[in-house]
Amino acid sequence: MTHGYQTGRLNLPFTGICTFAKAPHVADWDAIDADVAVLGAPFDAGTQWRAGARFGPRGVREASTLFSFGHAGAYDHEDDAVYLDGVRIVDMGDADIVHTDTLKSHANIRAGVEAALKAGALPVTIGGDHSVNIPCIEAYEGHAPFHILQIDAHLDFVDERHGVTRGHGNPMRRASEKPWVSGLTQVGIRNVSSTAREGYEDARARGSDILSVRQMRKLGPEATAARIPAGVPVYITIDIDAFCPSIAPGTGTPSHGGFLYYDVLELLQHTVRAHEVVGIDLVEVAPDYDPTGSTSILAAQVLLNLLGFIFHARKTG
Repeated sequence: MTHGYQTGRLNLPFTGICTFAKAPHVADWDAIDADVAVLGAPFDAGTQWRAGARFGPRGVREASTLFSFGHAGAYDHEDDAVYLDGVRIVDMGDADIVHTDTLKSHANIRAGVEAALKAGALPVTIGGDHSVNIPCIEAYEGHAPFHILQIDAHLDFVDERHGVTRGHGNPMRRASEKPWVSGLTQVGIRNVSSTAREGYEDARARGSDILSVRQMRKLGPEATAARIPAGVPVYITIDIDAFCPSIAPGTGTPSHGGFLYYDVLELLQHTVRAHEVVGIDLVEVAPDYDPTGSTSILAAQVLLNLLGFIFHARKTG
């Protein structure tokens, strides 16, 4: 196997341009030719408390250079598998954000996801606050129905609050209204939440399966993944506050009692073995609240492992 260490530049993580995993940057969205297209969505005007997730895409991109596998994929000795070998990833750059204008900013995010889908690439969107999930899901209008797996501390099922319908507390409610969303599995929901009791009742009435961190741990990741309806494609949305703030403090709404790394990793691995993944977003990384950078590193590591699992499952299927 050729590793590429003997020729060309060494290209260490701290050199070069910080695209996601040092993948090629494609500025022309009509010229995407890849398996995965990564889009930054640096929008955080949907937050209700601490802003700063607008810097999430930059933070996650920089952290991802640590995992920029230029040596024929990434070997995992536990799985005895080489991940990401031959997977073509491109970085689309960021959707244009119009300050103070949610609708225009969301429309630009939607256009980016639509461009990735048109090219036949798997869209991966890095937020930004969780409201960026709304245009991500809207981009699938006209596509085949899919189920949403949400990994999050908060239910995000608010219908409307003081006229706000597209903030970071609304995305799962907006998703549930779409005819191309067949259902939701909401995992990690815990403690004091942004959604009132009637929101939980509404979510369950619309078919949502809601599990806390403790409930998932009791079930285990394999049994939790098995609760997703068999045979349906899945869109995965990950709010970094699903993780315990002891390992992910860099977020606007930290919530203690969250997941540790392998809780989420194993859930994702079991999910992608049984379901086609049609899209991913990872949101709410706010690097300025974490001077160690560990939150951004966690986000990058989760995304790259998830991509590795997805394409390994497609290959071995």
